[in-house]
Amino acid sequence: MVTVRPFRAVRPTPELAEKVAALPYDVMSSDEAREMVQGNTYSFLHVDKAEIDLPRETGLYDPIVYETASARLHAMIAGGVFIREDKPCFYVYRQIMNGRAQTGIVGCAAIDDYLNNSIKKHELTRADKEEDRCNHVDYCDANTGPIFLTYRSRPAINEAVEQATAAPPVYDFLSDGVRQTVWVVNGDAAIQLIAREFAATASLYIADGHHRSASAVRIGKKRRAQHPGYTGDEEFNYFLSVLFPDDQLYIMDYNRVVKDLNGLSEEQFKDKLSERFSIAPYAGEGPCRPAEPHSFGMYLGGRWYLLRAREGSFDAADPVKSLDVSILQENLLHPILGIGDPRTDKRIDFIGGIRGLGELEKRVREGMAVAFAMCPTTIDQLISIADAGLIMPPKSTWFEPKLLSGLFVHELS
Repeated sequence: MVTVRPFRAVRPTPELAEKVAALPYDVMSSDEAREMVQGNTYSFLHVDKAEIDLPRETGLYDPIVYETASARLHAMIAGGVFIREDKPCFYVYRQIMNGRAQTGIVGCAAIDDYLNNSIKKHELTRADKEEDRCNHVDYCDANTGPIFLTYRSRPAINEAVEQATAAPPVYDFLSDGVRQTVWVVNGDAAIQLIAREFAATASLYIADGHHRSASAVRIGKKRRAQHPGYTGDEEFNYFLSVLFPDDQLYIMDYNRVVKDLNGLSEEQFKDKLSERFSIAPYAGEGPCRPAEPHSFGMYLGGRWYLLRAREGSFDAADPVKSLDVSILQENLLHPILGIGDPRTDKRIDFIGGIRGLGELEKRVREGMAVAFAMCPTTIDQLISIADAGLIMPPKSTWFEPKLLSGLFVHELS
């Protein structure tokens, strides 16, 4: 069983929600964020990426960044940009992109469920990014960015969501073409039903937000050490989450571009990869988007090719090694192009599927040597790997739409 409980959200006033809500801090650079907030003093990026209001030479992890974030958040609360809910509530958060909806419950998950692996992970975290979010949570005394969790769909939760969405929403606006709608669930019976249904759920899975969740848990443990008489009911024992049923989620391709061919000519490169892949010029129109697992589009020398992994080149029975991202890494990126650790190698970059395959062609025209279009990882693969206690290769999943930050803040004290 897992614990998901309601909370007293700090959230924007309805008339300012559209201006406050912002994309998560880690999907843009500081310079891009500075451009995005032009003319909008309410944007939550002033909290989540507070370096944008400091001199450009300021280090991203300088304490002044976190001090500025905290000061900005509490000024927005004091200034009436945010309101604090009267009682602990759940919320329903729906996003509609290109006619497709995903609808989740906003609540707080327990750090103990993370620690005992009832909240399951599928990625490793980087120490610097984890430390950054720890400092942000600690200085702000709040979870400012929601963790994107999923669970095996439950009919009773679906019914509770349907009933909640029959009422007028508190927020309903478009952001970058995605409709964002929020309802408050404040009836005692509905709150108890949702909590009870999650208590009967065996596991939750982190879809997106491994660094935020790890950081929230670290701060929870730190606060426990500071309050040795803690009861477990304190807010620092919980972290802000949006929980979606697995059958509503959409994972996009997460593509790769590489700076050079590791000293090989194009012909030498193709000869080497043909040992592990069949390779054929792509005969279709436009970019080559792979249509089935274990196939890849490759853009090289101004043209597209279709690659297929040869039988025996990977362990089909292994849930990690049979992932397309693993097949490409173990059969091509590492042995041929010399990219041993894609998390740290500066010769490789990753392009989320939301940018389209035209972005791969553009990056090659601008100086990269080769690009690879991937089949998306499936939600069933993610859950199977997490259930097995295994780890996916880096950059295996790209979820869309992204959860906006600033619509819900969870205070820790």
